[in-house]
Amino acid sequence: MSSSPPDLAALKARMRDTWMAGDFGVMARYSAEAAEEFVARLKIPRASRVLDVACGTGNLSIPAARTGAVVTGVDIATNLLEQARHRAAREELQAKFEEGDAEKLPYPDASFDIVMTMFGAMFAPRPEVAAAELLRVCRPGGLVAMANWTPTGFVGQMFATSAKHVPPPGGIPAPVLWGDETTVRQRFAKGTASISCLVQTCKFHYPFPPNEVVELYRQYFGPTQAAFSRLDPQGQKALATDLENLWKKHNEAHNETSAVSAQYLEVRVVKA
Repeated sequence: MSSSPPDLAALKARMRDTWMAGDFGVMARYSAEAAEEFVARLKIPRASRVLDVACGTGNLSIPAARTGAVVTGVDIATNLLEQARHRAAREELQAKFEEGDAEKLPYPDASFDIVMTMFGAMFAPRPEVAAAELLRVCRPGGLVAMANWTPTGFVGQMFATSAKHVPPPGGIPAPVLWGDETTVRQRFAKGTASISCLVQTCKFHYPFPPNEVVELYRQYFGPTQAAFSRLDPQGQKALATDLENLWKKHNEAHNETSAVSAQYLEVRVVKA
């Protein structure tokens, strides 16, 4: 007997609360370099119309705006949008940030030359709907570019570790399936002229040891904060231990610092 589908409105409200918890701006700084590299590889032409879906605090939007593109960022978390606006204002960049859902983007068809998302739209609960929306707002011949954590990479392992302690809601595909090339090709099977995928690496560097990295995530990263909040003290201790052991296992640094290499799948889709 199949499980009943989740209450979508309630689910999205919880997702919004999760991403607004903590302070994702603190966490985003550690992936900012990878975001700039991602944007640089897109070679965005000046004056291009660019949409950054699930933009967070603007890690993609800001470097894209520096190229002279006309950038719009959209996200469900209003506090993150406010941080993105402040970042753009400090650099006097042409970028606007608006509240919106990756599964129901508030823009007409074919509004953008490039639609991009990094570690964002992959969390939308209905991936086929999100894929259709990314394509819908992109012009024919335009580019949809995604960066998605892989199931077997470090961040995928972090999510799996948390899921052992706090099972995710049923009826929703795992977000890291967006990091599987076969799945990506299935989701973009219609309306595309070409699809290419390449595994890339995001380097995380923290100037403190793994136990403090776990505490950083617990305090500032909404999904980790939410996982801990659903456990009793004994469960919280067990989750912290498992996460710390994972960081220790993959730590490439020494001298009481932490560094890991996290794989993600870079997806480029040309709309037909």
